Amino acid sequence: MDWELPPCPAPPENPAVKSAELLVRCLEAEGVRYVFGIPGEENLDLLDALADSSIEVVVTRHEQAAGFMAATYGRLTGHVGVCLATLGPGALNLVTAVAFAQLGGMPMLTITGQKPVKSSKQGQFQIVDVVDTMQPITKFTHSIVSGANIPGRVREAVRLAEEERPGAVHLELPEDVAAEDVLGEPLHRSLVRRPIAEHKAIRAAAERIQAARRPLAVVGAAANRKLTCRMLRRLFEQTGIPFVTTQMGKGVADDLNPCCLGNAALSSGDFVHRAIEAADLIINIGHDVIEKPPFVMRQGGTDVIHVNFFTAAVDPVYFPQIEVVGDIANTIWQLTERVHRQSHWQFDFFDRVRESLQQHIAEDAVDERFPILPQRLVAEVRKATPERGIVALDNGIYKIWFARNYQARFSNCLLLDNALATMGAGLPSAMAAKLVHPDRCVTAVCGDGGFMMNSQELETAVRMGIDVTVLLLRDDAYGMIKWKQQHMGLPNYGLDFGNPDFVKYAESYGAHGHRLTAAAELAPLLQKCHATPGVHVIDAPVDYSDNDRVLNEEITKLSAALQPD
Repeated sequence: MDWELPPCPAPPENPAVKSAELLVRCLEAEGVRYVFGIPGEENLDLLDALADSSIEVVVTRHEQAAGFMAATYGRLTGHVGVCLATLGPGALNLVTAVAFAQLGGMPMLTITGQKPVKSSKQGQFQIVDVVDTMQPITKFTHSIVSGANIPGRVREAVRLAEEERPGAVHLELPEDVAAEDVLGEPLHRSLVRRPIAEHKAIRAAAERIQAARRPLAVVGAAANRKLTCRMLRRLFEQTGIPFVTTQMGKGVADDLNPCCLGNAALSSGDFVHRAIEAADLIINIGHDVIEKPPFVMRQGGTDVIHVNFFTAAVDPVYFPQIEVVGDIANTIWQLTERVHRQSHWQFDFFDRVRESLQQHIAEDAVDERFPILPQRLVAEVRKATPERGIVALDNGIYKIWFARNYQARFSNCLLLDNALATMGAGLPSAMAAKLVHPDRCVTAVCGDGGFMMNSQELETAVRMGIDVTVLLLRDDAYGMIKWKQQHMGLPNYGLDFGNPDFVKYAESYGAHGHRLTAAAELAPLLQKCHATPGVHVIDAPVDYSDNDRVLNEEITKLSAALQPD
């Protein structure tokens, strides 16, 4: 019998590649444009694969800033933002930013390196169990121990990060797994449509709204996603139902809409709380448990309709009577089709609330004192910022003033964190916003405390040619806590610090430094910075000494005088 050699097998259509390259191909298939971060030696194969890809690597000066940038990219686009760090200390530096994304509902994928998992020659040097560390603050965390699993793990991680409620996910890629050859292809994204609310729930909500005497809508954080703005604006225009917004719901519906009563910037006592107390029905649209609702429910009190992607998390202060669960934009559209203006609706008191709030805001907006008062500062920023310009806030007492006084015309034009409320995110968030919207004017508003936590990213902005203005509010103290200390009647202690010359500090990075010397200079200076390419830092001395009198005394007294008929 003649023996013949078997024919040579045809070469595979897709030859084996390093696992790191397969991971990058999967990121490209997900539409990833940027990876923010600081690589380490455990990421070098991944970095090499990124160098030959369509993805731009943005090297930051601290991992925390990279995470803030990735989270803000996710917040603005609805698609996952990606950040990268090495093992141990690099991974741990991302933890605050991961929590920022998770609590704020921002889709973000964190990729960290690790020592070889199949053989170790360095003992426990730099090794921390990053997967277990990330578990409580992410939707999904996983260590990849086989390159063949990469397509499925990446697809699942991105799916979880982007679906409601969005948040942070984490993948760990050990050094030896990244280097091994593997066969595989990215998985395709699936077409997903969010479920819509059941028609009986829609009908029950519509009937209750039309039967109410003083219905009032509260627009929360979850409504600031998935393009609900257009539907909400149509609802308010057609029905005339008044609304207030939470801090993270600000801008979803135009603050200049005559139905808008204001923002629940304070926990209680402001003008908007009088309207909430007077309502006999609250339509709570997009409530997120990370923001406590600006009302306290009680048995036999005001009824609440819960409109959201998911069911309500019931607790002693939130137990809605009707839940309409499904895609928010679709729910609002269905309600708009069913709900019509009613002759028995009584909105006169709500009109008085809005007028009183606007009058109070206008009174302090022209104050000439210097250092500048936060009320005047907010008015000047609004005056100098185009309608679709983006203002990214760090965290401090000024956040309350911006939430309360700044007129946001569009969704995500005022980037405000009322979830983790961490310091240090303002500048990185503004940088990411400019990358997403290069045609828009972008301003970072930072206190001197928060700014110095990530001020090194000025170098990143200058290096990358990002045009951004930093309005630096200087009071030489941790102002928010100092205000709380004052309000509690405690002596001033432990909250003051020194600062560098911020003009020279900016210039040392190659940025432009400016110093504010009068309140009236702010708007023209901001406009000049917006019109001049580059990174600009404005040293703006600010006076918070009136906070306690205005926020805790004057507003409460004036609003208490408002009583429904």
